[in-house]
Amino acid sequence: MKKILILGGTTEARQLAGKLAEDFLVTLSLAGRTESPVAQGVPVRSGGFGGADGLATYLRQTSIDLLIDATHPYAARISANAAMAARKSGVPILALRRSGWEAVEGDRWLEVDSVAGAARALGDVPRRVFLALGRQEVAAFEAAPQHHYLIRSVDPVEPKLVVPDADYLLARGPFGETDERVLLEKHRIDVVVSKNSGGAATYGKIAAARMLGIEVIMVRRPDLPDVPSAETVEALAAMVRHFVEPDAERGV
Repeated sequence: MKKILILGGTTEARQLAGKLAEDFLVTLSLAGRTESPVAQGVPVRSGGFGGADGLATYLRQTSIDLLIDATHPYAARISANAAMAARKSGVPILALRRSGWEAVEGDRWLEVDSVAGAARALGDVPRRVFLALGRQEVAAFEAAPQHHYLIRSVDPVEPKLVVPDADYLLARGPFGETDERVLLEKHRIDVVVSKNSGGAATYGKIAAARMLGIEVIMVRRPDLPDVPSAETVEALAAMVRHFVEPDAERGV
């Protein structure tokens, strides 16, 4: 059976791994940033590779037949390393790139290029801010300590922000629109800071903000390497079967 390495950490990566596991030897690689990841259903490798060169060495040493980048849309460095490692090792690469959200009537979006830009965009007047970001990025908001922050993350934010007024909420998605509306109202949120992650699992806060007339400061997606890609698990699974035909189908 052909061997596939999936760079994961997303729901779609887990779903893709499960879909391919019957026909291929699939290993799912996680960065190891989440303390208690959900069960993945296939063999898992946790931790970094040591950049593009380290990943290229791993691909060669383990005789990987196909590399799949199914990381988060904002994992730009990992995606760049994956594309470079594929070139260095000669292993073909595919990517799962879910489409981003688009503003619709009623949305109040202010788009910025970075998390630091989002902190600046909050302005000088104190506001009640919901930070719907990864825990590694919220430290940027220490530059704007005049605001009240509600910070939601899967794992605890350590160390906590050096700001005078912050609440912390531990939760794992998906998050529905109704629950998100209750959350925003309960904490009297007047601005949401979010990445344009795409997908349905975390769109609830965007829909809830629209319903309540709340502003969303949206961090634009980074540029990612140009590699063959698909937007859905189903479409990428079909591409995989075209790129790497299972040995059983070839009668091997």
